[in-house]
Amino acid sequence: MGFSQIIFSWTAIIPVIVLLYYFFRKKYTDQTVSSTLFWSEIMQETRVSPYLKHLQKNALLYLQLLALLLLVLALMNPYIKKSTIVGAQTIFIVDTSATMLAGKEQSTFDAHKQEMLNLMDELNGRPVTLITTGAAPKAVLQQETNTNEIKKAIQDLQVTYETAEMNKALDVAQAFVGDTPTSIYVFTDTLDKKQLPMDKDSVKWLVRGATKDLTNIAITRFAATTDGQVTLALIQLHNDTNTEQKITLALKNAEGEELVAESVVVPPNEAITKTFKDLPIAKSMTATIDAKDDYAVDNQQTVLLQTTSSKIVVDQGMHQLIQKGFQTVSSGVKIVPSSQVADNQDATVITNQTALLEKMDKPLVLFGRDDAEKIKASGTVSTRSDALFAFSELKDVYVSAIYPGFADYETIASVGEEPFIQRSPKGDIVILADIADTDWPLHPSFPLFLWSTEQQLTESVGSLGIFSPNEQRAVALAQGDWNVYSQEDEFLSSVTKGMLTAPKEPGIYMVRSNNEEKQLIVQLQAQERVIEQGTSFTLGDISDNGKEEVSMTSFVPWLIVIILLLFVSEWEVQRRRGFTN
Repeated sequence: MGFSQIIFSWTAIIPVIVLLYYFFRKKYTDQTVSSTLFWSEIMQETRVSPYLKHLQKNALLYLQLLALLLLVLALMNPYIKKSTIVGAQTIFIVDTSATMLAGKEQSTFDAHKQEMLNLMDELNGRPVTLITTGAAPKAVLQQETNTNEIKKAIQDLQVTYETAEMNKALDVAQAFVGDTPTSIYVFTDTLDKKQLPMDKDSVKWLVRGATKDLTNIAITRFAATTDGQVTLALIQLHNDTNTEQKITLALKNAEGEELVAESVVVPPNEAITKTFKDLPIAKSMTATIDAKDDYAVDNQQTVLLQTTSSKIVVDQGMHQLIQKGFQTVSSGVKIVPSSQVADNQDATVITNQTALLEKMDKPLVLFGRDDAEKIKASGTVSTRSDALFAFSELKDVYVSAIYPGFADYETIASVGEEPFIQRSPKGDIVILADIADTDWPLHPSFPLFLWSTEQQLTESVGSLGIFSPNEQRAVALAQGDWNVYSQEDEFLSSVTKGMLTAPKEPGIYMVRSNNEEKQLIVQLQAQERVIEQGTSFTLGDISDNGKEEVSMTSFVPWLIVIILLLFVSEWEVQRRRGFTN
């Protein structure tokens, strides 16, 4: 604390003058009255409250002295020094990951937004750059000086549930620094000092982390598979508290019906795994725990039921370009002799053995036919609207010879008037040509077609799989208008040119066209299910002309208010005593 106008300290003599005036003022002569009628009552009141009587008698003096002293203090302009933003510009890096929702009475994210708003009074016209984290950091504001615009941008910030990837955000911030003295505030939950780039002397880093006493009990892993008869579920729970936690673990199906509930004890700072067998089959399954912790987002997780992971088996008799093509688009490809292909009932088979269309339980890919003769083909290749061609246009492909098509199969691509690619009622994909009779492998559409085929046959047809929040991914969908909807049938976004952007909040969503619907799951990434101890620190220093910049918060407005209240009190005391006395 200090005084910016210490020269006015001489005015302290005014209260001294008033005090001396009271000492030497005219005093009235006591007059003796020969009556004791009220003597007893007066003495009793005096003995009971002597200090109150003294205060009542001298109240006006004390109020005037206090008002004068406060007035002297106001003239000296007392202030308190307060840390302030230094440098010529300010950068806010805001962590918008899911873990920022952790907190006790208030989330870390909301606390940081409030702190940013409080810093607005210290900007003094400095430009502000606001950067949010994520896979693609975004500069929400760039060199903004309008305080109202800055406040609005801060208030509009929302958690995106993405992993922070702080290094990317720090690189973006460095691009705005240059040689300008800059204060960079990093609002996150925890950050290692080693991550901060300290190669510039013109930067002051101020890291604001989460509180250090947050607790969390999380569902770290959840998987469910089915063999077509029953479901097997595996759940991993982690307790990062220092005490043993007793919780209830429950599994529900897509309709919200509880399939199983069990009381579970999780030791302190340990992870346990629970397995549930012989559960009924369901489209999706949700695991929840009733943990009383400081981070609720990871207390629930949903999965779509999938059949046991399928591998790809390629007939050894197939062309090398087909073998290499599938090995490129998938890591789980196995090349087997033609005589052993039929033994892989649990795999997705790529072959030219027509007889396997009836023998295999799962849909397969038939490249050519071994039970028919080829005929000469003429005309251009045309396709129908189908998910297989979402990324692969076949209009420039040349085909010299094709096999006869299947009468009861759906034709999705043709050469002239003849079938080229068909799909069976069971889901088999049939390419009615040998690779040697086409120039298809020379086109970019060939590996993309193989990828789309692998996607359709190895994943559930009614599901697009699991996405992380805001993840952008190419999906194989038939041509048409596809939109993303929530469980409450609320429109969220559109699929544009085969690119789907997942919603930000975890849960089940629908991707819908006119007459078709597919599900997708949005799940938190593994690192967003762990709460680390919060860290706050300051690194680097900036000086202005060799002097540290400080802000001064003056007490004068408060002193003026108090003085006015004292004047009102003096007037009331005087009124009660009578202005003529």
